[in-house]
Amino acid sequence: MLEELKEEEVVNKVGGRFKLSTLIQKRLVALKAGSRPLVDIESDNKITIVLQEILQDKIFLDTTNEVRITGETQSDEGGLPDLDPTSL
Repeated sequence: MLEELKEEEVVNKVGGRFKLSTLIQKRLVALKAGSRPLVDIESDNKITIVLQEILQDKIFLDTTNEVRITGETQSDEGGLPDLDPTSL
């Protein structure tokens, strides 16, 4: 098990285990679809990258349970700005 998941900090940061699971799953989909990591770490493990993005306050779930990147404005279409569904 990843050490970050053993700590309550990451759970509390997103507002509970359900929201954490949702955020991890949605961000993993975006990374696998080609989104760039928002943190600079020496790991190819996508879950580790997502957990570091959460711990470093780079991503969060908005009120509609969509992944948002800190500091970006919402697009009219929703979802992550750099995820193009037509390229899937």
